[in-house]
Amino acid sequence: MTGPVDADDTGASRGRGDDVVLTVADSVLVAGRGPMACAVIRACSRLGVKSVAVYSEAERDARHVRLADEAVLLGPAPATESYLDADRMVEAARRTQVEAVLPVPPALAGNARLAATVVDAGLTWVGPDAEVLERLGGDGVEPASERGFLAWVTAEGLHHVTPVLRDRAGGTPRVSWTPASGLGPLPAAARRLPELGWRGLVTVGIDPDGELAEVAAGFSLDMAVLERSHGVDAVELALCSAGDRPSGSVPVDGARGRPAVTVQLRSTLPPGTAGRITGRLPDVAPQRGGDAVAVSGYDPGDRLDGWYDALLATVSASGPDLATAARAASAVLTGLPETGVPHDGTAVCGVLQRLAGTLVPDPS
Repeated sequence: MTGPVDADDTGASRGRGDDVVLTVADSVLVAGRGPMACAVIRACSRLGVKSVAVYSEAERDARHVRLADEAVLLGPAPATESYLDADRMVEAARRTQVEAVLPVPPALAGNARLAATVVDAGLTWVGPDAEVLERLGGDGVEPASERGFLAWVTAEGLHHVTPVLRDRAGGTPRVSWTPASGLGPLPAAARRLPELGWRGLVTVGIDPDGELAEVAAGFSLDMAVLERSHGVDAVELALCSAGDRPSGSVPVDGARGRPAVTVQLRSTLPPGTAGRITGRLPDVAPQRGGDAVAVSGYDPGDRLDGWYDALLATVSASGPDLATAARAASAVLTGLPETGVPHDGTAVCGVLQRLAGTLVPDPS
């Protein structure tokens, strides 16, 4: 990896994985931060795609910066002056000569102005077009509904449709999983996403009446459920769907997915309070035939900055049944060292215990 550079510098350090697939870009700017950006950058490395990270002045040495092939300073710590500034994001992409911008969180992936600015600059936007985002109300928030589904959308239809149920605490997602009984009929509005022009990943919320409640682009915190359930790589799906050029190496349809679960491990420090990570957080790379994956946003010694979301790590797992998947996820959380900051691991394992139908170990 090259070191971080300011926005007026350029460089080209290409990291190549062993399995190169056909995508619309050989280099992407990864618009995001935290564990989700780390997961996307790690996937880019596997796919042989050069990744450029972006960061604010508060995160010069953040883990996603260290993992990327190259990194660019956007601006001051406030997100409105760095991560959410469309002009700064596009300038960073131009300076590093990437071919595409790959937005990670719904806050960026659902930003119609950012999408339009990227395309106007002659770059590929990895996600739904700006006018589609505006028409479908892509407001850039994680779906809050208790139930919903995930899918990959191409011109041919919805693929890898994965129903999810969600456990939330104070409006914050903690655990998402595939319901044993499935989802039932999809809302009519959701079935029309392909003809309305939606392309790429989608996370849909469904209201108690069975109607569409929310629709979000990008890598929602539920997206790992789709990956574990169907054995696919969401980054590969996103890249292949940009420009309606799906790769022949990506399975479009198949049997119903396996039961899966994903967990968000969060710091419980008061909002705006910084901390220091002292112990290693869960980090388990995807393995062939493996059931559990974990991605940390921090290494020991890293600063947890009070400016941003306190998501520490994500853990996801699949299995022949939901109980097995829940136990596999809890096994990754078991025996965590002292992390240096308080977290909600005990509460999360309580949810996993209910899903597993048996006691699971406390992470502390």
